[in-house]
Amino acid sequence: MFDPELVNECRNGNLSNFRRLIEISAPFAYAVSFRMLGDEEEAKDVVQDSMVKVWQKIEKIRSADSYKTWLYKIVINKCYDRLRKRKINNEIRADEKVWTKIQNQITSDQLAELDYKETAMIINELTNRLSPVQKAVFVLRDIEEMSQEKICEITGRSRRNVKASLYFARKKMNEMIKKYLQQ
Repeated sequence: MFDPELVNECRNGNLSNFRRLIEISAPFAYAVSFRMLGDEEEAKDVVQDSMVKVWQKIEKIRSADSYKTWLYKIVINKCYDRLRKRKINNEIRADEKVWTKIQNQITSDQLAELDYKETAMIINELTNRLSPVQKAVFVLRDIEEMSQEKICEITGRSRRNVKASLYFARKKMNEMIKKYLQQ
């Protein structure tokens, strides 16, 4: 976990330990960005961009205790930017016909071997169909297991908005999973 003393040293201008802070922070940032974006390279880019932002702004955070929340907020905002660019560029996503085709070509032995990867891929594909806000709330709450208060702080949204977004994200995920399983 994050050592408040290490964060305070970096906040107060002693950046000799910044590398150690990044080594601790990067896995958290990568986990969230990969779950939000579903692309390894984009997730790595988000982590890199986020760490640059941390380097530039670390002296401005309120306290060492708020570092993790602040880091998640930076990462989520960078992911929002990437998702907006995707929407503008109209990236092609796999549709249900592609899933059916893939599913029909997998043997039972391969299915057992690919079960974990397929599940991760399916969750990634389905979460890509959520709005950016729903996806962020869903990832932070149901995958990262954060409290609603932390999610409010990270996303800058009200508790009511977070609850509603989570409700609709879960509802939509449930519907999409049911639909996928009926294929």
